[in-house]
This record gives sequence, C-alpha cells and structure tokens, in this order.
Amino acid sequence: MNPVSYTHPPEKSASPPLSHGVNPLPVQRASQLDTRGPQTQWLIEGLWSEQAVGILGGEPKCCKSFLALDVAVSVASGADCLRQFPVRRSGPVLLFPAEDSLAVVRQRLEGIASVAQVPFASLPVQVITTPALRLDTPKDRLRLTDTVRQHQPILLILDPLIRLHRLDENDATQIAALLSYLRELQRQFQLAVLLVHHARKDSHATRPGQALRGSSELHGWGDSNLYLRRKGSQLTLSTEHRAAPSRDHIPLQLTQSGSRVWLSVVERTEVEPDAPPTPVQRVRQALAQLHQPVAARQLQKLCGIRTAVLCAALAELSTQGEVVRSGEGYQLKLPFPVSSSIGP
Repeated sequence: MNPVSYTHPPEKSASPPLSHGVNPLPVQRASQLDTRGPQTQWLIEGLWSEQAVGILGGEPKCCKSFLALDVAVSVASGADCLRQFPVRRSGPVLLFPAEDSLAVVRQRLEGIASVAQVPFASLPVQVITTPALRLDTPKDRLRLTDTVRQHQPILLILDPLIRLHRLDENDATQIAALLSYLRELQRQFQLAVLLVHHARKDSHATRPGQALRGSSELHGWGDSNLYLRRKGSQLTLSTEHRAAPSRDHIPLQLTQSGSRVWLSVVERTEVEPDAPPTPVQRVRQALAQLHQPVAARQLQKLCGIRTAVLCAALAELSTQGEVVRSGEGYQLKLPFPVSSSIGP
C-alpha cells in the first residue's frame, strides 16, 4: 500500500501584505498616547467656548433675545455676562436681529451696557441693518461672508434661525447644508457663531436640546448650547458643552428700571418655589374637568384631601356661588379658568 502523503497548510504570516499603492493610517498604542490634551478655551467662562458654534434655544417669550444681547455686550466690552460669567476673550461682535426693530435693539443694548457699566458709544457691536437675510441662497451667504471678512468679529449672533431661510427645518439634509455653511464660516474666520432658535411649546418633559424645533441636526451641531425655560414665573438657564461640564436650572429674572431692561442671575435663596394648590383650588380644578355632578366620596379621591378639608372647601365654594349641589352630587355653577392639573 502506498503511503499517504499529507500537505501541511502554509503558516499564516504575522501581518497581511499591504495593498499595492496604499499608505496605512498612523496608529499608536493607547498607553503611549500623549497625556497633555488641550484645555477648554472659553469665550465666556461656563457659557460659551471660544470659536464655538451653537444654539441659544427656548420656547417663545423666554427672553432668548435679551440673553443674546447680553452676550453681545459682554463679549464686546469684556464685562461679565449676566454680571456673573467672566469673559475670557473680548472683541468685536456682529449681530443680525431679524425680529426686533433697530430702535428696540439699540434701546436694549444701551440698557444692558448701562447695567454692565460699560460705555455704549464706543461698544464694538456692529448691527446688520438689512431687513432680510436668506442663508439658503448663495447670494446672501456671499454677502454675509464678505461682511464678516470686513469687520472681523470674534462672535456672530443670528437671531432667530427661522428668519434666515425658507427650508424645511425637519429635513435633515436641508438644514445640514445651512449649518455646514455656518461651520465653514466659523473655521474660515476663527469666530464663534451663536444661533437663536425656538423650542417646541410645552416640551418640558424632554431634554432641552431634544426640545428644539426641527431636525436633530440642530442639537448635534452645537459645541456650546444655551437653553432657556420658563415654569410659572421662574425662568431658568441650562448650559450644554461638547467638551466641558454642563449646568442646569440657573435661575434668571428679567428686571426693568425706567427704559433699561436686563437679565440677571438670581440667588437660589431668592427663588420662591411654586406654591401647591389650596384645597379650594383642588376642588375647583377637579369639578372643572367633570361634565356631570360628582359624589363627595369620589371628589375626595380625585382631590386627595381629607373629608373635613373637602367639606370646608365645598362650603366656601358654595358660599361664593361657584358650586351647586343636587341629588346626584356637586358641580360648578359657572365655568372658571383653571389649570389642567389637579395633583399636588
């Protein structure tokens, strides 16, 4: 019988041969990486990093424009933003306020400069006065680029995004092209870009960045983002940074003295928590949401109060003529404006 011959497979080489004409990417072992990384450079410490692009967002009537103007005055003058956040680099600011009249913009800037104790006449804030700016058109992009080249600002403020285009903000492809232009502008001229943008109404259940109107591209684009929210009478500011710690729920208040109107940080000891509804308010709210008479036992469960407290509240509402009682139970006599929540 002829012996069987075995052929051994060739040993695998330690490294596969390189493809012809292709240079490999540089690689370094993790333990050998440099430990000296760049530190965060701030334009306004804690609020906005240097040469950052980002969003100043919030629901309507949350003082977004007031905060944008405060940022403008602070960067242009070197004074602390909101009288609390130090400016680490000051210089010229270029501002496009698309929704407010130029007279209103001047009055607000002058008031903020007065509160910040900086001379308004020499403040290097340049205001773009054209009535419209369409950054979805090549012509207006070129005009803005030439304006930035001429004035060399270190901060560009555009307020608000919705007045800068006619794109579908929910279409990621369309909005990404506009954001890419602003990023290119930032890199070309080494400036920061602050874009004021609206958040959806009644979006308190979501993270501030996720509450911005339109595509998620807007949230992901920002290196530094600021979010304003209002709950009742309390206005709060939250910060979000790509490469630095963030802060939540910084309490702010809008103050007016004569013609001056400005935002400032409120000490937390001065912030009064929202008072819980009184028993009378709970009963009124519960009855307003029902379209038929309700028994006292069921009303007690809805309001979450003791029987004696419920009886006292019903007696007060009956005396005021707001509640009537029938054989089927209690109901409101007249419609009253109430909130949608009856919980504590």
